[in-house]
Amino acid sequence: MPSKSKAQLLDEIAKLRAELTAVHLTKEERTAELYNSEQRFAMAMRSANDGLWDWDLQTDEVYYSPRWKSMLGYEEHELDHMLSTWEAIVHPDDRVRVLQKAQDYLSGIVTSFEVEMRMRHKDGHYLFIRSRAFQVKCNATDNPHRLIGTHVDITQRKKAEILDKRNAKILEMIAKGNPASEIYDEIALLYEERHPGIRCSMLELEGNKLLHGGAPSLPKEYCEAVHGLENGPNIGSCGTSTYTGKRVLVENIETDPKWANIKHVATPHGMRCCWSEPIKSSSGKVLGAFGMYYNHPALPNDEESSDLTSAARLAGIVMEREHNLKRIRELAYKDELTQLSSRAQFYLTLEKMIKSFDLNSLRFSLLYIDLDNFKNVNDSLGHDVGDRLLKEVAQRLQQACREVDLIARISGDEFCIIVNEVVDNDCAGKVAQRCLQLISEPVEFEGRKLVPSCSIGIAHYPLDGETHQTLLKAADTALYEAKELGKNRYAFYNEELTTKAEYRFKVEQYLREAIEKQQLSLVYQPQVDITSGNIVGVEALSRWYHPLLGQVSPVDFIATAESIGMLPLLTEWVLHTACEQLACWKHSGLTSVRVAVNISPSHFLDKDFVPLIARVLEKTGILPDDLELEVTEGVVQTNQQNLFVFEQLKELGVKLAIDDFGTGYSSVASLKHLNIDVLKIDKYFIDDILTDHKTRLLVNSMIDMGHNLGHKIIAEGVEKHEQLELLQKLGCEIGQGYLFSNPVSADEMSQLLNLSTVV
Repeated sequence: MPSKSKAQLLDEIAKLRAELTAVHLTKEERTAELYNSEQRFAMAMRSANDGLWDWDLQTDEVYYSPRWKSMLGYEEHELDHMLSTWEAIVHPDDRVRVLQKAQDYLSGIVTSFEVEMRMRHKDGHYLFIRSRAFQVKCNATDNPHRLIGTHVDITQRKKAEILDKRNAKILEMIAKGNPASEIYDEIALLYEERHPGIRCSMLELEGNKLLHGGAPSLPKEYCEAVHGLENGPNIGSCGTSTYTGKRVLVENIETDPKWANIKHVATPHGMRCCWSEPIKSSSGKVLGAFGMYYNHPALPNDEESSDLTSAARLAGIVMEREHNLKRIRELAYKDELTQLSSRAQFYLTLEKMIKSFDLNSLRFSLLYIDLDNFKNVNDSLGHDVGDRLLKEVAQRLQQACREVDLIARISGDEFCIIVNEVVDNDCAGKVAQRCLQLISEPVEFEGRKLVPSCSIGIAHYPLDGETHQTLLKAADTALYEAKELGKNRYAFYNEELTTKAEYRFKVEQYLREAIEKQQLSLVYQPQVDITSGNIVGVEALSRWYHPLLGQVSPVDFIATAESIGMLPLLTEWVLHTACEQLACWKHSGLTSVRVAVNISPSHFLDKDFVPLIARVLEKTGILPDDLELEVTEGVVQTNQQNLFVFEQLKELGVKLAIDDFGTGYSSVASLKHLNIDVLKIDKYFIDDILTDHKTRLLVNSMIDMGHNLGHKIIAEGVEKHEQLELLQKLGCEIGQGYLFSNPVSADEMSQLLNLSTVV
């Protein structure tokens, strides 16, 4: 005989109840007949894992089948067969809703009854139950007097649904970039809902300290107590877990030695066990710990153990994201080398302050700082030393400023300071003065003593600019003025500086085209043998006349050419033109003349520089000995690359001269490393040689030293006969200056060369 379905059995019971009522059987007879039917129904339910209940609507008596009771952990003889039993077991948040649905069904508002609810198991946790039922009437016109239904345990399915739903929500929060604290709380609530009575915590590891991440159900006092705790081999569950990188299960906080020193912060809040799983990044680095607490001693079952692992992995996604975001923020808003604010952070702060100060009619100042001659440090001592100097300067700037001031590194050797809450100009000036004093203190790297210095431009908001662009331009303009005034000083902005800055911009704008189209010209200044008066050499000097700008100073356009990367082209043109002109003079019979060309220190870093000299010599046909290259003291260092270039040039046979000798910071010490031919004493010394006894002694010493080292001496800036006579007495061989001739064109120089003497 085929088995009957649950629906068919329910129908049979309903019919039987109606029949028993209709034939007026005794109560004992009706109970016996009903019991037999329910036994058959219960057997069907047992195979279907369902529980049976029968609610007498008139008496509120409810029959709960053995399976119904065992589903909730009770024995067959336990629980009273009353509606109040169900009311006591069902979750308080579900009780009213379920009864209302039953009432809607009994009153005919809805045609069926099916509901999901949470019911408390005997051991205290809640199960998810799905209940279906039908009503029983004596006849079609009567009101229902019984409600008969089933219970099915759907806990595992509901837990899976809730887990999937909450996981999806958490992943969405991660994708949207919600704050980590919100996501941590959501993760904790997810597992607390899966395991009623459990409380979850997430701690982040920073260095060796544990920091509160999220714990929505733990007391604030406990979270504050563990925040900042150092991890270690016996620092609770989470401290030990982050220290060892392994899971730590503590069954009883009260007795476990790992909690001996900190249990006093946990036990007052009811916490009796703690299981901790290390939270790790995708590369295996420990980022923190996920902890689970119960208010009774326990070890995790299989489901709790699995969830502990899953929770730590989920929290790891968030923590790794936070670590990456923090790193990105550091790269974006903090200069990695100096740890000062970055250029991006500076612009954001400046914009914010302009808006804020504009609303409150307040003022602040902007200091634009540039290290003097920093390129020489990089070129001569290497970029490693340059980086160390930048870090040292950053520390000194922090000492010079207040906490309310913002310091940022803008580019290689440029810094900006926003001097906050300025009352008058003197406030910014005082900060600038402290910066100058601190930065100029000597520092020693790799056995070399350096005395750094800086130049500072100062602009005030809103007086000198009302936007960040105009304010920065004003400060930069003032900085340039400080450089022109001699460096190692500060300058305030004024309108005249803007005119100068605009002129510099035009020089840069037109110079590129002038160099590419060779629109510059050369002039020549003679170098004269002091004893005979004969011209023994000429120095080639570049000149530039522009139709709109007029005659542009070499000081302006040569520095600009270097800053825009056009100096190599300019130098190549000067070398070719000067050497070709010398070849013409040689061809005309002027065989005793050589030509001198200024070379920037930056050329010594150019791999093509020595080959360029060789090509020029070959193309023009002059002898290597006829070409003299003049370099400033800035390149006279022990840098191995510079020394190597000097050796290569000497192998070619060209002459080498140190220009402006005595004014640079290298001076005498580095000459022992170099094979040079000529020292050119700077005009600065010649100007005072007649009036200052110390200057005369210095010039005398330089001449003697040069001779002892086998160098010839050229005195620059000779303008008076008295200077010439004194230089003759001191033993100087060659003079150059206005006394002999101004720089002149090639044709005028040809005429001078044909004279017997120029003195």
